[in-house]
Amino acid sequence: MSDAARAYDAFAARIVETGLITDPWIDGAPRFREAPVFVTEAEQRALYRAAEEVAAVYNELCLLVADEPSLLDGFFCMTPCQKAMWLSSQPVWHGIARADVFLTAEGPAIAELNCDTPTGEAEAVVLSALAAPAHPGARDPNGELGARFCAMVEEVARAILGEGATRRLGFVYPTEFTEDLSVIRLYQRWLEERGYTVVLGSPYNLGHDERGLSLFDIPFSILLRHYKTDWWGERSSVWTDEEIPDAEPLVGPLGAVLTAFANGRAAIVNPLGSVLPQNKRSMAFMWEHLHRFSPRAQAAIERYVPVTSRLETLHAEMLLAQREEWVLKSDYGAEGEEVILGRHATHEVWRASLAKAREGRWIAQRYFAALENERREAVNYGVYLVAGEACGIYARVQAGMTDATALSAPALIR
Repeated sequence: MSDAARAYDAFAARIVETGLITDPWIDGAPRFREAPVFVTEAEQRALYRAAEEVAAVYNELCLLVADEPSLLDGFFCMTPCQKAMWLSSQPVWHGIARADVFLTAEGPAIAELNCDTPTGEAEAVVLSALAAPAHPGARDPNGELGARFCAMVEEVARAILGEGATRRLGFVYPTEFTEDLSVIRLYQRWLEERGYTVVLGSPYNLGHDERGLSLFDIPFSILLRHYKTDWWGERSSVWTDEEIPDAEPLVGPLGAVLTAFANGRAAIVNPLGSVLPQNKRSMAFMWEHLHRFSPRAQAAIERYVPVTSRLETLHAEMLLAQREEWVLKSDYGAEGEEVILGRHATHEVWRASLAKAREGRWIAQRYFAALENERREAVNYGVYLVAGEACGIYARVQAGMTDATALSAPALIR
């Protein structure tokens, strides 16, 4: 075994000992990097400002759409269940989010805002905490993330349920998947340390009766949702030549949640209203309806959000000719999935993608060049926002587009 392999084995063992992350490898390769990503205080201020200002833009967008519900069909192409989720909560959409910010020669640029079920919190918290003692004078940006998250949960519950809100919380997540178990463990640990009783389950384990919502027949009043809004509703492929096997919405569980919320019997984090800003067509709305935003929001869009349009509004021949200048993204695609980077795609793949993209489901976004190190790697700074305020960084390092093979690294401020 090489020295590098032995060093990573030792680092992986320290990660596993935290009890939060049990999978330091992916397909046999390391998932993490021990060497920190150092962020200067000036860079931290710039990253945080960009994330907070763009979150404020998203809030304006939600207010605009709440005043003009015809946009749900005409611009966002929402399904009936998606519209029900938005209308049940509008304009409320935010609890915790992660803005994916890159540093460029022109300043910070935001690739997207993950405001539905953001991930990476466990990796960010664990890695930075392990790295900080070895770097005196450096500061862990994630030290307060847990306290801020739990304070937000408590405030949401108080606002909806009043002072009599119970400290029993139903945590709903896709139990058939293992990728996000680390954030499930982290949230559970944070909440139980603060006196909450946490009941775990999937939407299929939800019930609703005169007591309100329940999981496995255990009633609760706070729903912590780590199950994507586009999975609660109708599902269809973003490609015209593909069908998905399980397209039906979760009518029973969704109806139970909407009823309990409408009756004031349940507080939901994150709100189901995140179905609207999570849709990447929101970024197209910012540019196509720029004049409808406040002057401050217009300045933030022009400064931080790459030029974005609905795919169907752009001429295919132009996109073919300018392939290297554009990125295609599906409306609810996960990071690295259903993202076609023109300069990394062959002409044949690019042409086929344009031909098979389902209308109403895609955006085209101008490519921006992130700053790279000597190994041609860029850093994706995932800036966590809780109630609109930045309070943590999840750093991932990779050459090319961020996907599942990116190395998660400790983020430290110096």
